[in-house]
Amino acid sequence: MRIAEVIGTVTLSRCHPSIAGYRWIIGVPYSLKALKDDSVPDGEDIVILDESGAGIGQKIGVSEGVEAMMPFQPERKPIDAYNACILDAVQVK
Repeated sequence: MRIAEVIGTVTLSRCHPSIAGYRWIIGVPYSLKALKDDSVPDGEDIVILDESGAGIGQKIGVSEGVEAMMPFQPERKPIDAYNACILDAVQVK
């Protein structure tokens, strides 16, 4: 799981039938250095399926790869990133 900051939303004009109706957001992952310095996220933007209602500027926990589709088992969905949680605070020691 990675920590990312939400920077926007995505509107799809077409999509696979199994993911129709879901909300999509754009997130920028943090590196460990950026989390320690409490600075801006410094990763590459990713598109994330969001069922939690995360808003712009919020920090979220993102599952990627095979783990991203685990909440939908046994059904399989063509997703690569899933918003697993909205974070209130992050402490790096």
